[in-house]
Amino acid sequence: MSLVVSFVLLGLAMKILPVGVADAVWVGIGLVGTAMLGILLFDESAQTLKLISLGLISAGVVGLKLTSS
Repeated sequence: MSLVVSFVLLGLAMKILPVGVADAVWVGIGLVGTAMLGILLFDESAQTLKLISLGLISAGVVGLKLTSS
């Protein structure tokens, strides 16, 4: 069910954003979300470098969104 919702939201995003940016944002959000769930639910390590890297990915997603307007 969540996969269907994810694809529907990607389709909506592609009406506003260019395809490349929409895909990059979709992948970035999925990657950061999956990593954070792994840390919170499955006791994966939350090393400083991992958290910094996730922050950089998030900043890249925001940057892509801001430059595509």
